[in-house]
Amino acid sequence: MDDEHLKRRFLIARAGNADGNGAGGDSGTATKRRTQTKTRTQRPPMYKVMLLNDDYTPMEFVVELLKSVFHKPHAEATRIMLYVHQNGMGVAGVYPFEVAETKVRTVEELSRQAEYPLKCVMEKE
Repeated sequence: MDDEHLKRRFLIARAGNADGNGAGGDSGTATKRRTQTKTRTQRPPMYKVMLLNDDYTPMEFVVELLKSVFHKPHAEATRIMLYVHQNGMGVAGVYPFEVAETKVRTVEELSRQAEYPLKCVMEKE
C-alpha cells in the first residue's frame, strides 16, 4: 500500500459514520465522542426591596430604618429617603428572596410598632 492510500484509510476510519463505526468496513476501528457536561451553580433570583412614600411617616424614622434594617451609612440612607420622598418609591436594597422577604416584614413591623403607615414591598429584579 502506498502512503496516500494509508492516509485516506486512516481519515475514513477516524471520521466514522453515523453509527460511530469506521466507514472503511474492514478496519473494525470504532470512534465515539465523549462529551463532558459541566455543572454550573445558578445564582438565585434577586428581589428589589422598595419603600413607598406616605404623608405621615417622618423622614428621620425612614433614615433610621434604612440604617438599622438595611445597614446603610447615614449619607446613603438620607439620599434614599429623599429619593423616596420626591419620587413616591425607591429601592432600599436588592437581595435573594428570603432575605428580601425578611426585610419587608421587619420594616412593616417596626413601622406598625411606631404607629406609622410606611409600606415596603419587593419585586423581582
